[in-house]
Amino acid sequence: MPLDYEYDKQPMVRSIISIVACLLIGLTLIFAGGGKLANLGTIPGQTEFLDRFIPDFLMTPDFARFIGLVFIPWILPIAEVLMGLLLVIGLWPRFMAILVLPLVLGFMANNSFMISQGVDKYPDCTCFGIWEQWLGGLTPLQSMYYDMALFILAFIVIIVHPGSFFSHQFWINKIMSRDKV
Repeated sequence: MPLDYEYDKQPMVRSIISIVACLLIGLTLIFAGGGKLANLGTIPGQTEFLDRFIPDFLMTPDFARFIGLVFIPWILPIAEVLMGLLLVIGLWPRFMAILVLPLVLGFMANNSFMISQGVDKYPDCTCFGIWEQWLGGLTPLQSMYYDMALFILAFIVIIVHPGSFFSHQFWINKIMSRDKV
């Protein structure tokens, strides 16, 4: 029976596109989240935009403390690193890309606020934590472009990744099949 080479190449091309997009998103998230975690609980960047987006009746003192002392300095960077690791490993890339979308939208909202306030007030975004001390920082506009690229890459993973919703990269299938033999 002759092989249909076009059919055989299509999943491989889709898989390669998905792998490259997952690696770019995943490495960025690991790098950014790790840089923020290395600051040991300090609030990365500015959070004034939260006052504009969160209604006053929700912004109780306890909620504000939770956001400022727990969520932004600890939970958000840990979530970035975990999502990045799962994308690099290739475990549930489509699901992880869907989870990355609201994260990146939040980053874009923050950058939009900083851009609207002006370069004088917010010259850099501190998106990458301590790494910016050695590598230099991004302006809010540069960070917005970077976030748009991450958003597009996440959509590429959602659309292009071969397999079902909770499928994973082909090398995980090979590892799992070795254990069964």
